[in-house]
Amino acid sequence: MTIGDIRDLLSARVLAGEDLMGLEIRSACGSDLMSDVLMFVKDQTVLLTGLVNPQVVRTAEMLDVSCIVFARGKRPPGDIIAMAVERGIALLATDETLYVACGLLYKGGLPGSPKRGEQ
Repeated sequence: MTIGDIRDLLSARVLAGEDLMGLEIRSACGSDLMSDVLMFVKDQTVLLTGLVNPQVVRTAEMLDVSCIVFARGKRPPGDIIAMAVERGIALLATDETLYVACGLLYKGGLPGSPKRGEQ
């Protein structure tokens, strides 16, 4: 699945990274706890969250996450969007809840991140 496919499935707005819509995504992780994200996320993952703080972008950068989706209609401030642009991370915003957004991606064929200890 590509970032563009994710945008379409979630009826999401592109906040940053319009040029990244063709990137391949292999799994998804939905969490507001960045400590959980650090434990389970692998590269080529989309991160879905309701948090709109700089730590989300920093965590994504550490894990080579190429796309963050902000749920519940949340929109990050300009400085966070600028951080993502500098780091080459696509940002999407959807009005769906985190639960529904994750469900739509799963139904669309995108698996979750591997469990701890799995590859």
